[in-house]
Amino acid sequence: MAEQLTGLAGDRVLLGRTSTAERVADVLRSRIAEGYFPPGTRLSEDSIGGALGVSRNTLREAFRLLTHERLLIHELNRGVFVRVLTVEDVEDIYRTRSLVECAVVRGLGPPPYRLGGLIAAVEEGRTAAAENDWKELGTANIHFHRELVALAGSERTDELMRSVFAELRLAFHVVDHPRRLHEPYLARNARILQALQAGDRRGAERLLETYLADSLERVVEVYRRRVGEDAAGTS
Repeated sequence: MAEQLTGLAGDRVLLGRTSTAERVADVLRSRIAEGYFPPGTRLSEDSIGGALGVSRNTLREAFRLLTHERLLIHELNRGVFVRVLTVEDVEDIYRTRSLVECAVVRGLGPPPYRLGGLIAAVEEGRTAAAENDWKELGTANIHFHRELVALAGSERTDELMRSVFAELRLAFHVVDHPRRLHEPYLARNARILQALQAGDRRGAERLLETYLADSLERVVEVYRRRVGEDAAGTS
């Protein structure tokens, strides 16, 4: 927890002098999406409030907002925790991703498209893979899909998917071999990018549909195995 708080203290400058619960929630949501707070982590009001330099009331309101987004859960007499997802949660996340991401690609107008963010995310992933940093590669994959959604030019869609991608990171935490999950999708991200660079949005959509279906199958497989292991361990 100390390492997470050190990084969080650096986010204080993002709040400005007129910090609000919404801005605090933005910071915590981003940190969850980047993997700083794994599922089941208890979030201390004193520690996080001190790191960000915000009042307890402001922090509690931020916690409430993130609880509404299904990223946190409040347990009576125990505190606030980062939520642990179920298989049904994972399936719903991917259902939402498929509906939104594929619709974004399908709805693109004539090329060329503004692909700078996608190019940067692919390069970020290549750098992470070269350094054998598989957690960071997972973050780069999330950045790629966030930039893909941004092609719609819709603030509402971006806002919706920010919390979905943060939940997705919670799903990634149960994967026992992150390299096996994330590494194959680096090349698949590049193929989607190449299709969009060629102006082939239909080809990009087909690649994306297969990508999401395969990723869902892999993550659900891991979840179901983990649930079975946990049940065996408590029997």
